[in-house]
Amino acid sequence: MQAQSQALDVVTYGEAMTMFVAAETGDLAKVGQFTKRVAGADLNVAIGLSRLGFKVGWMSRVGRDSFGRYVLDVLAAEGIDASRVTLDDRYPTGFQLKSKNDDGSDPAVEYFRKGSAASHLSLDDYAADYVTGARHLHLTGVAPAISATSCELAFHMAREMRAAGKTISFDPNLRPTLWPSREAMAESLNALAALADWVLPGVSEGLALTGYDKPEDIARFYLDQGAKGVIVKLGAHGAYFRTADDEGIVPAIPVAKVVDTVGAGDGFAVGVVSALLEGRDLRHALERGNRIGALAIQVIGDSEGLPTRAQLTALEAPENLSGETAKATLNIA
Repeated sequence: MQAQSQALDVVTYGEAMTMFVAAETGDLAKVGQFTKRVAGADLNVAIGLSRLGFKVGWMSRVGRDSFGRYVLDVLAAEGIDASRVTLDDRYPTGFQLKSKNDDGSDPAVEYFRKGSAASHLSLDDYAADYVTGARHLHLTGVAPAISATSCELAFHMAREMRAAGKTISFDPNLRPTLWPSREAMAESLNALAALADWVLPGVSEGLALTGYDKPEDIARFYLDQGAKGVIVKLGAHGAYFRTADDEGIVPAIPVAKVVDTVGAGDGFAVGVVSALLEGRDLRHALERGNRIGALAIQVIGDSEGLPTRAQLTALEAPENLSGETAKATLNIA
């Protein structure tokens, strides 16, 4: 594919899957109609940052099939550079099925990704100029979980970016079933987190990875490993942050009705990373993360609720940052 001509603000990598979202509630086996979308934690973040005006590059492998062409069409529509996405003639693009729930609970998701093109990501896919030419690297715990070679690529990218003096954010985004064991997952992802500047675990993720269930202890664990800032997601209670000099809790944004919880953490990451790249402080970053996370859970789909820069600017206007106005403004879908 044609190489991108402008330096990137953010680069990320991972697996995109075609996602079929049930059009009706109930057992997936009984659902007859689905809506096609894309899914992938790192891709969700790439989409969100691109909508906010950042130049974003996404590295991956997709099959030379209709699903792969669909992923590439979405990347083009979202303005994401795909010059380091390889069309694989040997292996297919993965896909998933997701249920529809009306009660705000987590939907059921079934994955069909074993042996996918993205699972064959390796150091052969690394391009030094492309990666270290970017300002920032965003990593999740999903891509390292899909194969040993993909995990090796994640560590190489992180070490190269760290050596180049660039910043790194890491969202654990745990997928325990993809790892040989929970111990292997914790060992690998904690080592990867140790290379990052900003670490963004949830409380349950922190417990699985560190053995601690209090936000303060989870944050201290990663600060001791070298992180500059740790942001612990508290769900409906907002988010906790800690650095060497400061700590605090930023309350969540009230939401009238939760439609789809999948993608909330990715929306939160979009808000935090975008604000930090703009030079905002951690409190502002968490406020934005909570705001975009709240948007994400009010619509069906993993990335459909992520705002454009114009929408975010309107939401962050002083008159929209208090009380009932904030609640109402969130319903933009």
